[in-house]
Amino acid sequence: QVQLVESGGGLVQAGGSLRLSCAASGRTFSSYAMGWFRQAPGKGREFVAHITWTVGSTYYADSVKGRFTISRDNAKNTVYLQMNSLKPEDTAVYYCAARYGLGTTSRFQYPYWGQGTQVTVSS
Repeated sequence: QVQLVESGGGLVQAGGSLRLSCAASGRTFSSYAMGWFRQAPGKGREFVAHITWTVGSTYYADSVKGRFTISRDNAKNTVYLQMNSLKPEDTAVYYCAARYGLGTTSRFQYPYWGQGTQVTVSS
C-alpha cells in the first residue's frame, strides 16, 4: 500500500520561502515518478513539478519555473518542493502524487496521492 504524507505548509508573506516534504512508503520507488500539484479555492488541481526517482530529471510548470525546485532524498524516500519568491497566487493546497514510470503533467495519470498541505501567501 503506497502512502504519501506531505508536510511543511503554512502561512508566509509574499517574497518568502517554504519547503514542502513528501514522505513515501509502501514499496520501492526506484521506477516511480513523483509529482507536486496544487489546488486553489474554486479551481482545478494543477501541475507544479515532477521528478523521476532514479535519474532525478525534473520538469516544472511555467508559473513556478525559476522559483520552485523539486528534489528527492533516496535514503529517506522523501521528495521536497523548495518554494522561493512566493506570491499570493501560489496560495493553494499542495499535493504530492506518485506514478509508476515517467513523470507527466496530467493529474489523471497519478494513482497515488497524499492528503495535501495548505500553503497561504499573504500580500
